[in-house]
Amino acid sequence: MADRVTVIGWDGTPLTAAARSALGAATLVAGAAHHLALDELPARAEKIRLGSVALAARRIAAHRGTAVVLADGDPGFFGVVRTLRAPEFGLEVEVVPAVSSVAQAFARAGMPWDDAEVVVAHRRTLRRAVNVCRAHPKVAVLTSPGAGPAELGLLLQGVHRTFVICEELGTEREQVSVVTSDNAADHTWRDPNVVIVIGGTAAAADTGWIMGREPTRGTRGWALPAAEYGGDIWLGEGENDRLRAAQLARLGPRPGDLVWDIGCGSGAFTAEAARFGAAVIAVDRDPDALGRTTAAVRRFGVQAQTVHGIAPHILEDLPEPDVVRVGGGGAAVVSAVADRRPERIVTHAATRDAAELIGRDLSEHGYTVECALLQSVELDTRAWREEKRTVAFLLSGRLPDRSP
Repeated sequence: MADRVTVIGWDGTPLTAAARSALGAATLVAGAAHHLALDELPARAEKIRLGSVALAARRIAAHRGTAVVLADGDPGFFGVVRTLRAPEFGLEVEVVPAVSSVAQAFARAGMPWDDAEVVVAHRRTLRRAVNVCRAHPKVAVLTSPGAGPAELGLLLQGVHRTFVICEELGTEREQVSVVTSDNAADHTWRDPNVVIVIGGTAAAADTGWIMGREPTRGTRGWALPAAEYGGDIWLGEGENDRLRAAQLARLGPRPGDLVWDIGCGSGAFTAEAARFGAAVIAVDRDPDALGRTTAAVRRFGVQAQTVHGIAPHILEDLPEPDVVRVGGGGAAVVSAVADRRPERIVTHAATRDAAELIGRDLSEHGYTVECALLQSVELDTRAWREEKRTVAFLLSGRLPDRSP
């Protein structure tokens, strides 16, 4: 095992005295090509081009001497420190941090970033990173080859955002560009870069107390009553708060997910799924329903895309969903949704025959199906008299090969 491992962050500015001292004593140095070209590297040190951090960690663990790992920005912020400290390598590290590339990017843009979400985009996580950009008004994306500004822009089709693209921060070739998301694919961007994604309807700004998404913004609680969404007049079949609570529990929307809400009605489900941090596309054939949905998400300071059209045909051009609520359209729409293979689907039926038809179709598509008859009775607590009774079959389908 290496006698000593120091991880040095580099942000383009001259190295600190502590960093120069550690580097001067190194017998092994690992870093990217531009790190290994620094004048401060000792001539006799073994040099490792840092591709796979795990492979480099094994080399360092087997090295007898003093090792230094060079990394861009703050190596403890989405950096190499986590991998080097993994139990399988047994490395104890000292860290000399630098300004993170995210902090640099927001500084170049002259913007605060305590209210920003920060995500890493690789080829395998690009879609989830895009969903965070759909769901939040300010996101910093740490990109990678094949998951950069052009790919972000292409996957954000239908959602307007502004990109602040910071290329090669801290170097002589540093460049900051501002483009709209639909124009990002028209350019070739240099790596490494950071993309600040801005747009949508932001909640009223305040000083805040926690970085990123404010978890207690707006009305406390979930599955809020009809009065929060315009009163009973707007809530149709299957939209009562008790059924909505069960639907949310079965789907479990979370950051990085894309939720389809088909037959969005009042916008109640759309708003609440978005409050969990998920990206939501709300679909309805009724323009008034889309207007109510837009008003609901704005009221709660969250984001959602609305699409006017008739399911199932309108679904063909939508991006791939993770979980889906079918609020209207019956078995035909549920079947079309199941063809797209989301991890979970929930819907409701008014009769047992309709529930059996939907359940069989979900089973034929390979979903594990649950069905429950839900009955809720609202009481006037002044006289303890029944005011309203609601009965519905709740159906949920879970795709085993996509479930964690």
